[in-house]
Amino acid sequence: MHHHQSPEMKTCIDNCLACYRECLSTAMNHCLEMGGKHTEPQHFRLMMACAEICRTSAHFMLIGSEHHRHVCRECAEICTQCAEDCERVGDMQSCVEVCRKCADSCLKMAA
Repeated sequence: MHHHQSPEMKTCIDNCLACYRECLSTAMNHCLEMGGKHTEPQHFRLMMACAEICRTSAHFMLIGSEHHRHVCRECAEICTQCAEDCERVGDMQSCVEVCRKCADSCLKMAA
């Protein structure tokens, strides 16, 4: 049976991969270089968790697993938390926007 990806799912995959890329590279470059509250363990772990759940959500959708709904629901929750925390830390607007966009599309996939 061929698994068909809806346009919404394709968009969600793209948003997840964009968020994965943004969180990982921002944490490893911007945050590490800035130091201070950018490298607080809680903030840094959250960014790593966000990157990983986004990558995992994209993976689950790409392989056509019916479990993608649960993963996407968790992804939306972590992305929302990450967006809030990046806003709190400040000077991370692109991360905030990408996380919010990913959370929105993941919520649609989780429905």
